[in-house]
Amino acid sequence: MSFDYEQYIREGTIPHIMCPGCGNGIVMKSIIKAVDSAGINKDDMVVVSGIGCSSRISGYLDFNTLHGTHGRAIPFATGVKMAKPDMKVMVITGDGDGLAIGGNHFIHACRRNIDITVVLFNNNTYGMTGGQASPTTPLEAWQTTTPYGNIDPPFDICALAIAAGATFVARGTSYHTVPLARLITKALQHKGFALVEAIVGCHVGFGRKNRLPRGVDLLLQQKELAVDVKRAERLSPQELEGKVLTGILCQRDRPEYTESYRRLVEQVQQKQAAAG
Repeated sequence: MSFDYEQYIREGTIPHIMCPGCGNGIVMKSIIKAVDSAGINKDDMVVVSGIGCSSRISGYLDFNTLHGTHGRAIPFATGVKMAKPDMKVMVITGDGDGLAIGGNHFIHACRRNIDITVVLFNNNTYGMTGGQASPTTPLEAWQTTTPYGNIDPPFDICALAIAAGATFVARGTSYHTVPLARLITKALQHKGFALVEAIVGCHVGFGRKNRLPRGVDLLLQQKELAVDVKRAERLSPQELEGKVLTGILCQRDRPEYTESYRRLVEQVQQKQAAAG
């Protein structure tokens, strides 16, 4: 049975602006399928984004949407969640928007464990603004700001989120589109801060400079490098060298921020009322 994606797309917004061969459109479809699978009503969903190629996706989705400033998607989303705790809030961001100018907001949202789902599109570059190196650009990779090769060690996004306190952390790829949709569904159903790193390919901003000029080249690279965490348990360290783990990397329980804040307010109000 075919799935009706059009019910979740704003009328008149397609075709989108993404380059042919870009993985962002694939991940957008996975997000739509995840929202539907989670049984979330469109009117109960808020999607917040910042600046970048992936952040433009909020404009295509027929939910309550907010397109914020560069790096500030998570604080905007935090404000929405604090004001409307019953709403399901998702952030769509990229490795530059979410980890460079927005990096401080990212780690504090993790430690607060506020009930927000972040889908972070990782294409290893600033794709929209000219192919500059980002916090996830691999070592020795060529970018417009690294003409001799990159020497900055890249962030492991998921390891960073786990260390900062996120209670659900997962990674998928635009090649493995069905498993990615399942991961996003589980993230939406989780109570607390949930991160899904979605590895996508930017064959224009990254691939052309690094001998991967076609979108299919980057998809095949994802197929080759990705190893599900359950399969990884059966492999040796030598077999896992250079591979990227996918699947749910962390899931734990911790008090959720808006609920803790509401209880705190109620306790203070009760004490004030008793003191008369």
